[in-house]
Amino acid sequence: MGSLPADDRTARARIRDEALRLFAERGADAVTMRDIAAAAGVSPALLIRHYGSKDGLVAAVDDHVVATLEALLTEATSRPSDDALEPSAVPTLVDSLATHLPADSPIPAYLSRLLTAGGTVASAVFAQLYGISRTALDAMVAGGVADAGADPAVRAAVLMANDLAVLMLRPRLTEVLGVDPLEHDGMSRWAAEVFAIYRNGLRAGPEGETP
Repeated sequence: MGSLPADDRTARARIRDEALRLFAERGADAVTMRDIAAAAGVSPALLIRHYGSKDGLVAAVDDHVVATLEALLTEATSRPSDDALEPSAVPTLVDSLATHLPADSPIPAYLSRLLTAGGTVASAVFAQLYGISRTALDAMVAGGVADAGADPAVRAAVLMANDLAVLMLRPRLTEVLGVDPLEHDGMSRWAAEVFAIYRNGLRAGPEGETP
């Protein structure tokens, strides 16, 4: 029997990643420092050494999640599209998560739990995500695949709200659709329909013609 592959993450990164996974599963309030230390295979003292306190670790997880999301959308909005009439021409948070994160990534569940719980951190994260959405809309407008509309601030908020709704309602959407909207097959269906709505409107026919 072959040996398991070595975990080449630093202890600091391993602690953060295990904290993220546990926070996504249970919520930060329900997870102790000992839980995180055991999952990361380190001593509780090492957690304190690296992060100072549980609050420091929670803040590090929040920063990591937001930085990851920002990197995903930056990559998506800077990637040239061969066809402005294809769904891939309109980057979204959900599409980026489905394309670039592992299927078992705890980030979608963590983000959903964080924003639902509310509080100062949730407000700050939401504001950062909104800023990312504004930047993404600006990039799409510059690339000729979107129009800023009469109220760009609201348009960016609508796009962001649609994406976040998928994250927060993922289990319920999976139940009614019979497919996970953040996995490959579900994402293909979801992206095609969302893009058709964005491009043609709800009353448009298959070719974008209003009946």
